[in-house]
Formats: sequence, structure tokens, C-alpha cells
Amino acid sequence: MSVKVQDLKPGMNNVNIIVRVLDVSEPKRVMTRSGERTINEAIVGDETGRVKLTLWGKASGSVSKGDVIEIRGAWTTSFKGYVQLNVGGSKSIKKLSDEAVAKEEEIPDTSPKAVGGFRPGHKRPRRRTYSRSSRRDRE
Repeated sequence: MSVKVQDLKPGMNNVNIIVRVLDVSEPKRVMTRSGERTINEAIVGDETGRVKLTLWGKASGSVSKGDVIEIRGAWTTSFKGYVQLNVGGSKSIKKLSDEAVAKEEEIPDTSPKAVGGFRPGHKRPRRRTYSRSSRRDRE
């Protein structure tokens, strides 16, 4: 079942959505914890709003401005207070007919906000605690 842009929240997995590509950046190389990766970013939307889409790896470069696409198996994160959509793998994106989603001029200029500063995979650092006796033993 497909969701709408306005229903996206940080931390969602296996998201299926149908959107129109409104703008696309050139692919670029970025350094991640897993090493260097190719990404490109796009702004996509439906009749409920717009969201930034990051295309990872083989999905990078697979869309063009004006395309209507179905994205399967995407996940969401947040950045600077807004939800972002992410997808990897070329088989996760399927081009559809132009009538499957609203025209560009019918897509509102609103984006889903990320409430609460959600950042997946980031844990608060542990506080180091030392007992007084262990410090004295070292002196």
C-alpha cells in the first residue's frame, strides 16, 4: 500500500510511495561510515506535499525531472527538522504513466516536519564515570 508525502515520519521503513520528480541534482560521491558511495538528491512530491529524496548506489541517476515514479522499500530519516526519503537499488524505482500523480503545478510547497529531533542509528554518548578510589590509586 502506498503512503502520501504528508504521512511520512522519521524512522519509517519499507515505504511504498508514488511521486512526481520535481527537481534532480547531479550524482555525487560522498564518504559514509561504510566508505565512499554515489548518491543524488531529488525533490519529489504528490498532491499532499514535497519531500527530499536521496537515491543511493544503483538508484542514483535513475530518475529525471518530470518522471512519475513508484518507489518501493524506501526508508525515512530527518535532517534540519524535515523528513527525508531514501532509496537504494535500481529495482526499487519503477516509472509510471504521467497521470498516476498530480501535475507539478498542483503539488503544494509544503514538506513533512520531523518532530523531536529523530536521528536513527545515533545513540547518546555514554558518560564516563570514575570512582574516587580508582583515581586515588593512580596518583
